[in-house]
Amino acid sequence: MQKRKRHFAIAGKTASADQWAALMMIGALGIALLCVNSPLKLAYDIFHHTPVVISFGDFILQKPLVFWINEGLMAFFFLAVTLEIKREILDGHLSGTRQILLPAFAALGGMVVPAAFYLFFNRDNPELMQGWAIPTATDIALSLGVLSLLGKRVPVELKLFLAALAIFDDLGGILIIALFYGSHLTVSVLLFSLLGIAALFVLNRFGVTHASLYIVMGIVLWATFQESGIHPTMAGVAVGLALPLRLKKSCAYIPLRFVEDGLHPWVAFFIVPLFAFFNAGIVLTDISPHHLGSSLSLGIIAGLVLGKPLGIFTFAFLAHLSGLARLADHINWRQIFGVALLGGIGFTMALFLNTLAFPHNGNPEIGRLAILIASLISAVAGYIWLHLSLPKSEYNPVKVRS
Repeated sequence: MQKRKRHFAIAGKTASADQWAALMMIGALGIALLCVNSPLKLAYDIFHHTPVVISFGDFILQKPLVFWINEGLMAFFFLAVTLEIKREILDGHLSGTRQILLPAFAALGGMVVPAAFYLFFNRDNPELMQGWAIPTATDIALSLGVLSLLGKRVPVELKLFLAALAIFDDLGGILIIALFYGSHLTVSVLLFSLLGIAALFVLNRFGVTHASLYIVMGIVLWATFQESGIHPTMAGVAVGLALPLRLKKSCAYIPLRFVEDGLHPWVAFFIVPLFAFFNAGIVLTDISPHHLGSSLSLGIIAGLVLGKPLGIFTFAFLAHLSGLARLADHINWRQIFGVALLGGIGFTMALFLNTLAFPHNGNPEIGRLAILIASLISAVAGYIWLHLSLPKSEYNPVKVRS
């Protein structure tokens, strides 16, 4: 199998890549906060809302720059996520039932319980209830980045569990966006969207290996999704599902791996930090104790900080107890709980869901601050717990017992 340097590197050989991606994301967040809380705020706002126009014949789409980041470039983020999920399930560490079930149950619990926490705090406000999905997300880059700070003390199996958990979590996020955060569907344009999806899978069915054809069709699909009411980032998901991984003829060039490897550095080091810069600009002077104590803020913080670890750990333990899944060798439940704490780092996907849930009112800024606070608490808590729970010296699978 081809050797590949990836930010999920199961053996931990690219831990520095995890850390650099996390640092760039945090740096973009810091720059955004600096800009909006200084005389640079006007420049930030102008840049944020600069109109960008794309026209082709009679088709004209004029939107602010932030739109092209959130609904254009983020389509490539979801393409990368989908490629990761598909590869791991068909030909990777999630291709066996035993490897799939424990993180799958953990991810399910890590979505159901945080959503329940959020709905409990916002049960009396129908408008705020639409944000129920915000605390269901785990940021894969940041969570793995924090885990990588513990170096060679971390068992390979624990890294694999967190990577698989985050992959299933992303899959759940994609389904939530597709099912609950589209707008009113336009049937006539929706038909063209369905034709575009069919065309992608015809390319797959007939073994077409030119990745550029899939990307071009994805761009067309993005435009039709934008007009039909389906969230346009789902075009990235459609392309990811269609790109071939298994070819009938033996070939060194595999479209899925080619696109995934080429796309990863752009997503990790450009698209995600840019998204953070455009969506984390919070005017701190406008935030009062009343905002921090609001049901929206409390629902998000409680969902991520408490609901995530509780749901992940409980569902994983019940799956193990029932015999449906088994804890891997060389790790224990204390370490699993530490990873569950890291699951509360929401950031990228949580910020994205926040923009979808509250696009036209004052709630997004409160939601963004709550996500940042909860992610920071989860990162610190998870790091400290794992620092105390992991072996004091370099991990040695011969000496460690589950």
